[in-house]
Amino acid sequence: MSHVIDEDTLPEVTTEDLVAKYFGPTTPQVQVDFGAMSHPGKVRPNNEDHYSVVRRRRSRDVLFTNLPARLLPQVAEDAYGMAVADGIGGSAFGEIASMLALRTGWDLTTNAFKWHFKASEREAEEVLEMLKLYGQLINRALLERAEADPRLSGMGTTITAAYTIGLDAFIGHVGDSRAYLFRDGSLERLTRDHTLAEEMVEAGVIPNVEAASRYMRNMLVNCLGGRTKEVDVEVNHVQLAHGDRLLLCTDGLTDMVAEAEITRILGRQIRPDDACHELVDLALEHGGKDNVTVVLAAYGLPAENNRPSVSDRSNARPASGS
Repeated sequence: MSHVIDEDTLPEVTTEDLVAKYFGPTTPQVQVDFGAMSHPGKVRPNNEDHYSVVRRRRSRDVLFTNLPARLLPQVAEDAYGMAVADGIGGSAFGEIASMLALRTGWDLTTNAFKWHFKASEREAEEVLEMLKLYGQLINRALLERAEADPRLSGMGTTITAAYTIGLDAFIGHVGDSRAYLFRDGSLERLTRDHTLAEEMVEAGVIPNVEAASRYMRNMLVNCLGGRTKEVDVEVNHVQLAHGDRLLLCTDGLTDMVAEAEITRILGRQIRPDDACHELVDLALEHGGKDNVTVVLAAYGLPAENNRPSVSDRSNARPASGS
């Protein structure tokens, strides 16, 4: 049976609608500087933490033309992905889990049908949706690996990742590694710890995390892999501003170094690589009881783009996702 579409019942699509759908806003040119460091600490014999910082580039090169070169300038757009993963499972299994999580993420993004270089409202929704999907697929890969090799049963990992397009940052998070935004001298945590202690605070059983036992503070209720098939991927969309710094770290830093000390180091505005070394050194000075990993990105607009209308956004609160 054939179906005839009544064009009169279709919604009217204007040229402006199509422009918004297929082109979107111009992404600002942003200078991003990175630093990263990982250390096994002073107690553990091996490092179960892994990290990655990846640049994705979309460019156009003119191969042949008789137009003047100035009419077809070369254009390149960059987007950045960074992640930290803290393995769990004992022996070397946690190390395998965190390594496999980042490698699976690499393979997934390589094979992705679409790479995002714009941050329109529709694109932003897609990025958050994809981050959730990546978490589910990485979780599945870990479970399948453990099923194929029973020695790896129970291995798991945390993961905290950020994908930035211009001044838009998209956070994906599972576990108790953390993402922080440093802005104008203040440090704001962008993720919540998926631990038993955090759940008890949210339920009103205890007043704060400090009131919980060490066991409850370290007990994960949500991770990739492990012994449960379900994973809850927390996602967030944050609007960055000129001068912001985005920090990803494992709990080897936050268990040893207070947020006030992290704020002090980031507030000195030193190079991201130097800041990472100072943060890791401080964690080691305070005991270094766990593997410690930090990744830091500093965002800035070129001088010609750093106008008051943009810098005024530094007073805006981050936009939250679900």
